Amino acid sequence: MFTHLSDLDLRLIRVFLAIVDAGGISSAQATLNVGQSTISTQLATLETRLGYRLCERGRGGFALTSRGEQFVEACRALLAAVDTFDMTARNVGKKLVGTLTIGIIGHTPISASARISEAIARFRERDESVRFAVLVRSPGELEELLLAGRIQVAIGYFWHRVPSLDYAQIYAEDQFAYCARRHPLFEQAGDIDPDYAADFEWAWRSYPLPEADAMAPRNISAVADNMEAVAMLVLSGRHLGYLPGHFAAPYEKEGLLAPLNPAKMRYRVAFQMVTRGRQLRNEIVEAFIEDMNAAHAVVGETQVSR
Repeated sequence: MFTHLSDLDLRLIRVFLAIVDAGGISSAQATLNVGQSTISTQLATLETRLGYRLCERGRGGFALTSRGEQFVEACRALLAAVDTFDMTARNVGKKLVGTLTIGIIGHTPISASARISEAIARFRERDESVRFAVLVRSPGELEELLLAGRIQVAIGYFWHRVPSLDYAQIYAEDQFAYCARRHPLFEQAGDIDPDYAADFEWAWRSYPLPEADAMAPRNISAVADNMEAVAMLVLSGRHLGYLPGHFAAPYEKEGLLAPLNPAKMRYRVAFQMVTRGRQLRNEIVEAFIEDMNAAHAVVGETQVSR
């Protein structure tokens, strides 16, 4: 068991995580640029130092033990802390030093991505030395990561509200009803009567969508929890479904999808930037909120509340 953490231990931990991320010792050779026997020796040394087995390896394949799974989380937390310390030590005197982890949902509209990028550019003009980390997750996962303190900012669609989190709208997305080229309504698409379309089979979202309650069809025969899955169902030609206009545009261009009635069969979804309560936000997060406000003000959009 570790009594004092050494540079050797840190190297062995990094080797172990590389093995885990690669899914096995042989797969980690390319990442670590050393031979399999060397990696096996380093892993065995780490296990000896710890006093317990981290993983099973052999003909049955690579698999973490229960202790190994717990050790992975501890290792990631340790290396994140080491990186933060290293950055802080090298940038003493900077006003903002640390890490800002931003979580976003997939397929963010181009205009929204541009505003986020503008905010990052403004942030980089500050007296700062901040490591940015960006990850893509589902809305539910983003809220869980925020509550656990593993990310500081989340951007996406959130249908419910967690009392301890702050939500502020930053943009809106228009969704339209579509049919695929092989669907019987395709040739008439553009001016389809909503009541007539409601009798066909539809793909709908599996989570609550208050903004679309008035548009909910009568005949829902498939559900999905993301736009890629809805698109797959619609493209089958057996279902109608709502998709974001920016997401469906490439399919429209290829003649694979057509909007049923853009004027009448549409709804708008508000997207938010979410953070923990102000008392739990640090100076880095507050600065990023300011820069998000400035980025949206460029085009006269509603600013993020603080």
